[in-house]
Amino acid sequence: MSIDSLIRNTIRSDVLAIPGYHVADASGFIKLDAMENPYPLPDHLATDLAQRLANVALNRYPVASYATLKQRICRQLGVPAGYDVLLGNGSDELISMLEMACAHQDRRAVVVAPVPTFVMYARSAQFAGMDFVGVPLKADLTLDKDAMLAAIEQHKPALVFLSYPNNPTGNLFDENHMVEIIRALGDTGIAVVDEAYEPFAQQSFMPRLPEFDNLVVMRTVSKLGLAGIRLGYMSGAPKLLEQLDKVRPPYNINVLTQVAAEFALDNIEVLNSQAALLRNERAALSTALTAIPGVQVFPSAANFILVRVPDADAANAYLLSHKVLVKNVGKMHGVLANCLRITVSTPEENAAFLAAFKAAMAA
Repeated sequence: MSIDSLIRNTIRSDVLAIPGYHVADASGFIKLDAMENPYPLPDHLATDLAQRLANVALNRYPVASYATLKQRICRQLGVPAGYDVLLGNGSDELISMLEMACAHQDRRAVVVAPVPTFVMYARSAQFAGMDFVGVPLKADLTLDKDAMLAAIEQHKPALVFLSYPNNPTGNLFDENHMVEIIRALGDTGIAVVDEAYEPFAQQSFMPRLPEFDNLVVMRTVSKLGLAGIRLGYMSGAPKLLEQLDKVRPPYNINVLTQVAAEFALDNIEVLNSQAALLRNERAALSTALTAIPGVQVFPSAANFILVRVPDADAANAYLLSHKVLVKNVGKMHGVLANCLRITVSTPEENAAFLAAFKAAMAA
């Protein structure tokens, strides 16, 4: 028996053909590649949280309803009255649940999204057995509304994902264009507005959920400062959420995540203050980058900034040699040629990045 033969005979050919999801080793680097909040909890809150976690009954399963956590999310994070949330192990699991629920066995269902965008929309669609149709953004990285509407008319998608703001471009799509897309889907498709970066955009479709039965708003607490606990949530029409909940694995949120999230939401003003600091740093970093010759800076409503440089590979290699880790997105899509995505961080880390980046541009 050969392990290679075993793999060929059992693993799907499309899985064999793709690389794994790679996460770069950030040990010893200034880490500006993953859109994390660089600020830890204040010491007094970290001490209080440690005490709460110490009292968790690790020998018991979580309370399956997650009622207390969901109540806090609804109350603190702007979910409309009468609407509930569905929880996931990060937004990745929410995407997987949405696509699993909509992957019909009697016909090939379709997912549509603008591209470039978050890679897990397409990757999870593939794993669920759905077809993914990417609609290219315009050259200025704005949404091509007409092309999106044409794709909806042609493919009759079960799901349309709209990242708001978009990753990796950082921009907010035109709200009116998004509404046209939601309405064009009617009762044949679900529009999913992914608001992972809402704390930095401060614009949201969450209050508009009652207007559209086919709208789901998805968020994560990762960018708010809790990336390590892996918690995402989404809301939509109660009857729709009830159906989506059927594909959620039981006990998918562990007790440590639940307690940590409840504690953080009880102290949400600290995380909101950190988000405000990062919004200010985003403006300062954008201004500084704009002043560097040869650098094109794109507008951002997220906690990262997209820039275009003459040679992204060379710039990225220089930054790596100086222990600064950013994301080279130049090969993701043609409209991103020679682009780098830079996470906004603390004043100290932003200054260190700028020094290395200016030297890279002058090299």
